[in-house]
Amino acid sequence: MITIIQRVTMAKVTVNDQDIAKIDVGIMALLAIEKDDTPKETERLLERILNFRIFADEQERMNLSLKDIKGGLLIVPQFTLAADTQKGNRPSFISGAAPEQAQQLFSYLQQFALGVYPAAQFGQFGADMQVSLINNGPVTFTLRTSKS
Repeated sequence: MITIIQRVTMAKVTVNDQDIAKIDVGIMALLAIEKDDTPKETERLLERILNFRIFADEQERMNLSLKDIKGGLLIVPQFTLAADTQKGNRPSFISGAAPEQAQQLFSYLQQFALGVYPAAQFGQFGADMQVSLINNGPVTFTLRTSKS
């Protein structure tokens, strides 16, 4: 799995002119699911997102996690992150999971996330989404799960 996490002061997802998810201070995560990903990687990635220290403490150092600040979490499926862009002018999506597999893992992630972090919200798998955010910092990181 690949995710881009961004520290935000606000983020929202709109589908068909309707806001379907919105957070204030927290993390917006764009998530790509790859062929070999499993529920284990999903759980590990969520654990890393929740505990990744990207929020400022009293000394203005990034020492606090999303859980520490009790911030919002918005996870948006983004299959294009799995693209291979090494050659040519057209991305290859060969490493990305098939839509059925990706949807199953994204649904698993939703259920798991709500069980451990009820403030989580989600984009809509397979939808044409408009994503708005205010990146705070800007602070942006790429997280990947490793296969084990």
